[in-house]
Amino acid sequence: MKFKPLHDRVLVKRVEQEERTAGGIIIPDTAQEKPMEGQIVAAGSGTRTEDGKVLPLDVKAGDYVLFGKWSGTEVKIDGEDMLIMKESDLLGIIEGHKPAKKKK
Repeated sequence: MKFKPLHDRVLVKRVEQEERTAGGIIIPDTAQEKPMEGQIVAAGSGTRTEDGKVLPLDVKAGDYVLFGKWSGTEVKIDGEDMLIMKESDLLGIIEGHKPAKKKK
């Protein structure tokens, strides 16, 4: 399925978090908090000003971002859990992001 957010909305895929603590303790799924970090999958065209001009978004597909714990609306697209949120719900772009370690 193709999905394109409208206006100032973005589609975000949560980034998987490490399942172990720094000391090597494995954290069960039921005790893990949902990550507040994700990757932009798709972005809308931007916000419209009062005079009708479109201001482009500051984020683009592929950017890694931080967002609030309760931000966005959870949706399932092609069997994957995603979030749809407004650009204003984003806290910032993570520059030089390194992919999280894969689950074992």
